[in-house]
Amino acid sequence: MVASQLAAVLSKLQTLYSDHASVVSMNLFVALLCASIVIGHLLEENRWMNESITALAIGLCTGVVILLTSGGKSSRLLVFSEDLFFIYLLPPIIFNAGFSVKKKQFFRNFITIMLFGAVGTLISWSIISFGVIKFFKEMDIGSLEIGDFLAIGAIFAATDSVCTLQVLNQDETPLLYSLVFGEGVVNDATSVVLFNAIQSFDLTNTNHRIALEFIGSFLYLFLASTLLGVAVGLVSAYIIKTLYFGRHSTDREFALMMLMAYLSYIMAELFYLSGILTVFFCGIVMSHYTWHNVTESSRITSKHAFATLSFVCETFIFLHVGMDALDIETWKFVNDRPGTSIIVSSVLLALVMAGRAAFVFPLSFLSNLAHKSANEKISFRQQIIIWWAGLMRGAVSMALAYNQFTRAGHTQLRCNAIMITSTITVVLFSSVVFGLMTKPLIRFLLPHSKVTSAPSGSSSPKSITVPFLGSTQDSFEDSPKGVQQPSSIRALLTTPTHTVHYYWRKFDNAFMRPVFGGRGFVPFVPGSPAERSEHKLPQLQ
Repeated sequence: MVASQLAAVLSKLQTLYSDHASVVSMNLFVALLCASIVIGHLLEENRWMNESITALAIGLCTGVVILLTSGGKSSRLLVFSEDLFFIYLLPPIIFNAGFSVKKKQFFRNFITIMLFGAVGTLISWSIISFGVIKFFKEMDIGSLEIGDFLAIGAIFAATDSVCTLQVLNQDETPLLYSLVFGEGVVNDATSVVLFNAIQSFDLTNTNHRIALEFIGSFLYLFLASTLLGVAVGLVSAYIIKTLYFGRHSTDREFALMMLMAYLSYIMAELFYLSGILTVFFCGIVMSHYTWHNVTESSRITSKHAFATLSFVCETFIFLHVGMDALDIETWKFVNDRPGTSIIVSSVLLALVMAGRAAFVFPLSFLSNLAHKSANEKISFRQQIIIWWAGLMRGAVSMALAYNQFTRAGHTQLRCNAIMITSTITVVLFSSVVFGLMTKPLIRFLLPHSKVTSAPSGSSSPKSITVPFLGSTQDSFEDSPKGVQQPSSIRALLTTPTHTVHYYWRKFDNAFMRPVFGGRGFVPFVPGSPAERSEHKLPQLQ
């Protein structure tokens, strides 16, 4: 009896200690977030540093301190969890990317973006996968199956172009920024869809039927995810336009926007689709329709809130990756043969660079053939920057690697530990070394362009660099100057993007906006956005 009571008391004490330790960890992490923001601001004009590298460096230094104070037992404040990353941290980043993207530039270059983001990712995945199959089978790193090799290809096909986006100026180099930004989002979505498709198939015995099912599954995930995001965005626009929440509470309409955006991501995960694609296109649709249906104060609030939330999540991720890089539990499996991990990391880096070059330059050549205007052609210097922007690997690669090679953030197999440490090495090396060289490289290749240091939320920096109100919200309806109205199939073949854009505007104005709202189609209600004339908006900027 006494023993059982003593055990109950000890259990309660352990629970209290665990709760207190979690509170201490969260306090330290929030303090580090604040420090990253302050130090990143102080280093804003530095030639080499940017805020993502600053957060990564602070995470590494913090990991070293924790490692020393714990006697070499741990370097973490929190255990890296792919659920934490995919369910809580990634959705705000991707949604803000879609919500703040300059849609006219994005869809004007849509074909090239899809070439780089989808076709290019598949090419890179193929080269990395075949490369690791060839090299890793000759190395003694453990028993990896064909599914593991293909998953490695998907893991390292996922790029992280944040460092490049932070120093590019979308007003000075709109084509280059649009391509790097758009490809980054589509690349992440394609990599995750590809990874999920690989995990859902038994690839030990492959044949033509399995290959066709795999391709069909990939296309289904891609299209279904996009349609779901568009559908949720349209539903949110219709609800807010019809009920007009702003008459009673602007808080409600903003809350509904935020919750509907997150609902799109969760629904995609519920139906085993790609939440990245879903929430990205939901953001685009919301900015085109829903944003124009809310009150002026909600417009300002939504722009600031979504950009800030994205910025904090990105900083959190880089801090976490920095600390997790020194995870002693993983490194102890390879400390007897550190050369193996170094060789594996070197092979992966070489394959990443080769896979990137294998599609950037050929696809740029094809894209240039389809464009007659010099302003729409991708110069060789811009191609180098696009190639460079995709060399860096980040949190998506880390999350996918942990998903494939760990269980609940822990690993007990040597081959899995080697892959985790190699992923960490590639992420750190590419983010720090390539990231530090990004500003000087862009200054060298684009000497006449303005190089900026945008906040880390600059995966969608329009929320920072472009005024927040009214007519500045980029929309589909602005046609490129000098483009005539297409009137034949020949026009469709010679200028496909402009022609599709023209007919989309006609369809949008005739059918979509009268139902779902948007600029110019919001019903007049006292206090509504339609009540304010457009000439007042520039005064508020």
